[in-house]
Amino acid sequence: MTPSDWWRRFRSQFEPPAIPDPLWRRALAACPLALRLDPTRQAALRQLATVFLARKRFHALAGAELDERLRLLIAMQACLPALQQGVRALRGWNEVLIYPGEFKVRRSHHDERSGVVSEAEDVLIGEAWEHGPLVLSLTDVWLDLEQPWDGYNVIIHEMAHKLDMLDGPADGVPPLPPGIVRRVWINTFQRAYDDLVAETSRGRETLIDPYAAEGADEFFAVVSEMHWSQPGLLQRSEPAVAQLLTSYYGPSPAPF
Repeated sequence: MTPSDWWRRFRSQFEPPAIPDPLWRRALAACPLALRLDPTRQAALRQLATVFLARKRFHALAGAELDERLRLLIAMQACLPALQQGVRALRGWNEVLIYPGEFKVRRSHHDERSGVVSEAEDVLIGEAWEHGPLVLSLTDVWLDLEQPWDGYNVIIHEMAHKLDMLDGPADGVPPLPPGIVRRVWINTFQRAYDDLVAETSRGRETLIDPYAAEGADEFFAVVSEMHWSQPGLLQRSEPAVAQLLTSYYGPSPAPF
């Protein structure tokens, strides 16, 4: 055995198993966001999804059912926002929790004025915890696959939070590549967020989902969904934000 043969054998022990061609083709046909990528980005997505499947543990909860194709479909959409950043964007967490539909989360709220701590249950379709799991509603995962261009995608929304939290608590400013000036990002997003808050507070209809006015972190996640699934609407509403997201994520595969 030559040294190069030994090295290839040694390295193969640590490489994740390849996604079989038939499985990849079936999943690709069912995921319009991935299907419309150019061949180079499709190949990069396949490599990234391979790593995702090897590193993340999937847990089906409350009667949800998962098979290998569904795991791959989730991995593919989760890796789309990470295409530009690569494998390092997947660091810091290990689990994907899948519920069959909406799920409840109990939260504590501290009122700074009164000092009173209250508890309430939120009904969610997705959630991302810093250093914790990615939590998804299977019903909404399927809905996004069936309606890929409606401006919504729960996996991309929650993965935007994951990217945002790579450098600490979510604040709408993820670690940025060298080509994007941090101050430009902050100023552009803050102005767009402030405008949305002002419009929603007046009761006006907005092109961006009013949920984005909940906080700078939610604004980033909502416009990330729009970049991938309805970029034309985002361009009409906030062209400067749309341009920055194209630099950050790469061009949208949406057909308009």
